[in-house]
Amino acid sequence: MIRVGLTGGIGSGKTTVAKTFELLGVPVYYADDAARRIMKEDKELRAAIQKQFGDASYKNDELDRAYLASKVFNNPRQLEVLNALVHPATLRDAASWMTKQQAPYGIKEAALIFESGSAAQLDYVIGVYAPENLRVKRAMERNNMTHDEVVKRMGAQIDETIKMKLCDFVIRNDEQEPVIPQVLGLHEKLQKLAAKS
Repeated sequence: MIRVGLTGGIGSGKTTVAKTFELLGVPVYYADDAARRIMKEDKELRAAIQKQFGDASYKNDELDRAYLASKVFNNPRQLEVLNALVHPATLRDAASWMTKQQAPYGIKEAALIFESGSAAQLDYVIGVYAPENLRVKRAMERNNMTHDEVVKRMGAQIDETIKMKLCDFVIRNDEQEPVIPQVLGLHEKLQKLAAKS
């Protein structure tokens, strides 16, 4: 089985693309969902987060994402600290998940494929590209965020142009080119690559 990453900046539509692959029967690991689960279930990680960011990081036995976001997205150093705590646990979980899949290929959907070092565990990476103005608009509508909040989040990720150059394949989600035919073409290509490996 080949291991494929799927990445793109906030508002690029990578989750929509991932769901399209899922409809084709491709198993998809959602890194954000997994990170939330791990931050709740992993007692050592939870203790480390509370030690670093305070007991308010958890409320009613749940991770307080709004509180944590307020601590890290205005402070690049604190974001690095949080990522250094969470990424290793998520990388281990994703690697374990990949070994259990039976399909020709599996996908790991994550915003920070390159930033987290998880690209080293993958055979190919797909980038989902959308222009910045469209990404900002989508993120503001979907996440109820202000323009400044979205721009801050974008600042925590590597530049989109650089990210797309690092990818093996790019799907354009710019509302000009239909996404489904691009996904179907890539699905066919990845199945052929998997058959050869």
